[in-house]
Amino acid sequence: MSSEKEILKYLSNDKRKSPLKYKGVRTGFLGLPDFKYYKYQTLANKCSDLKKKGYIQEKNGSYFITYKGEEFLNDNKGKFKNFFAVSSNQNKKDLLVMYDISEDMKSQRDWFRRQLKNLGFIMIQRSVWVGPSPLPKEFLEYVKEIKIGDNFKTFKLANGYKTE
Repeated sequence: MSSEKEILKYLSNDKRKSPLKYKGVRTGFLGLPDFKYYKYQTLANKCSDLKKKGYIQEKNGSYFITYKGEEFLNDNKGKFKNFFAVSSNQNKKDLLVMYDISEDMKSQRDWFRRQLKNLGFIMIQRSVWVGPSPLPKEFLEYVKEIKIGDNFKTFKLANGYKTE
């Protein structure tokens, strides 16, 4: 899930949030542990983008989701299907996946990366992943349905990839 959607989901949960303080300094929602895996600057940039799009508002140092932001969040719920590995991560990693999904298909590209992780793949380079084969049939059908089926290639490795 993108940081923008996590911010919007958090803001849509409770409209009456009081400002948070850390060591006596008002932090707003950016100081919450929910966002500890994101860099501060990334969150600040996303908040700026969300404000420009009209999805959030800032009042007295606190951010609030707007009706437009709630509509955006509800319209994009469950946009893409999720797939998960049926077997354990101990399976031999013998399938190489290489992809080139363009910038104008960013949401599909981010979804594709998340699904590769869910399926037990590990990243070797930015768009080169290795994992257990074969890819699920439902996954391959869905990839064609969302029009990224021609943007990746798979290669069966003669020997399994060692992660040590």
